[in-house]
Amino acid sequence: MDKNPLRLNATPIKFGTDGWRGVLGVDITLERLLMVAAAASRELASRAPLELTSREVVIGYDRRFLAPELAEAIAAAVRGCDLDPLLTSTSVPTPACSWAVVKRHALGALVVTASHNPPEWLGLKIKGSWGGSVEGDFTKAVEQRLAAGGVTVPQEGLTERFDARKEHIQGLRRKINIPSLVRGVESMGLKVIVDPMHGSAAGCIKELLSDSQDGLVQEIRSERDPLFGGNPPEPLEKYLDDLITTVKETTLRGQNALGLVFDGDGDRIAAIDEKGRFCSTQLLMPLLIDHLARVKKLPGCVIKTVSGSDLMGLVAKDLGREVIELPVGFKYIAAEMLSKTVLVGGEESGGIGFGGHLPERDALFACLLLLEALTECGQPLGQRLDELQERFGSTHYERIDLRLKDLATRQRLESFLKTTTHLSVAGESVTEVITTDGVKLRIGNLHWLMFRFSGTEPLLRIYCEAPTKEKVLQALDWAKQLAQKA
Repeated sequence: MDKNPLRLNATPIKFGTDGWRGVLGVDITLERLLMVAAAASRELASRAPLELTSREVVIGYDRRFLAPELAEAIAAAVRGCDLDPLLTSTSVPTPACSWAVVKRHALGALVVTASHNPPEWLGLKIKGSWGGSVEGDFTKAVEQRLAAGGVTVPQEGLTERFDARKEHIQGLRRKINIPSLVRGVESMGLKVIVDPMHGSAAGCIKELLSDSQDGLVQEIRSERDPLFGGNPPEPLEKYLDDLITTVKETTLRGQNALGLVFDGDGDRIAAIDEKGRFCSTQLLMPLLIDHLARVKKLPGCVIKTVSGSDLMGLVAKDLGREVIELPVGFKYIAAEMLSKTVLVGGEESGGIGFGGHLPERDALFACLLLLEALTECGQPLGQRLDELQERFGSTHYERIDLRLKDLATRQRLESFLKTTTHLSVAGESVTEVITTDGVKLRIGNLHWLMFRFSGTEPLLRIYCEAPTKEKVLQALDWAKQLAQKA
């Protein structure tokens, strides 16, 4: 019987758009995690810049089942590589680990998390010495180390712990004028309602705005629940009924409210406006671009993924900023942030990073800047976004995920989408086919449909942006039928 822990009944160890993830107890086991942690640690050490003398590897974890215990276990694997593990003293948002790497000049970080994936999943994210996610050549090298075999013996010992959460929050408070921000929120009479989705960002906004009066910040679903209420901790409208209801009820009582939501490991955001409308990064990014470029006059280009709203580019170009479009995955944005001056970089799934901060998503920092943008104009979120769309065009966006039966189905469908000539979508003519990542069919300004396979799950993601909700639904229905026939 084959007892190789790289095979067994689990899927091969392959890294997706941000880390290695799978089902806990099947794909993710202690034995496999120790091997991946050792291979990743050795790769971090081998790629360390010449001037970097640190031997430290930061280890963090989220609130998932067994995440704290597995994080502590992989410290022994890091020690077995003759490196120094530095373990967070509590569950933390993943950006806190990125912050710690940069602040401490560490080799990198290993974060035990499955981010926004379903509750039964777990995984490992790898951050480089610059604080951002490592690129594909790095993860390929890790996979090659695993395939080559070799044994790293975990070494028991006393693991140093530190308060990464506190350090991150203190750092963010130094970047934003918190007293001025709080006065602005209070003068607007704005109630901030936070939904961390039971994840590791719980309590962070309250602590960041601790200068505020009692009652300014309300938090729901803040307790740890490894089942996340039965849904993936992903900031999508279908999982946010409680937050939407709370925001609407607050507004009905005569007080404007803003809902802020984080994913399971606190690196992605979305918002709910005062009318209870869901606002993804497709809408938040254009607002932040406007605030950072027009109001704060900060330098740099704008980076978006191919699945990002056209509205991002329209606002950026109106302000004279270069727009760069990349494949899905923040690691591609991070690479650009290391080589050029970037104002803001973001993806449709909720991750936003900022030049001059970290070459990585930081949802807490994004929330502070969002509040700053609203207090600057004294308008609630919905009103502010309505004004942007009146100027640049109305946009509606939706993404659906189709779970595929097996790998053969995926391969057949992927080949079909790439080789078929697409002339129209739901009766609308296709003007351009973009293959930066998946297949994107452009129909017009603020109007496109895109097919892309998930990097972490057996899913086909179908994205659509259109001037009306009706056109979005028509295109998505057409796309589902096409996928099912293929």
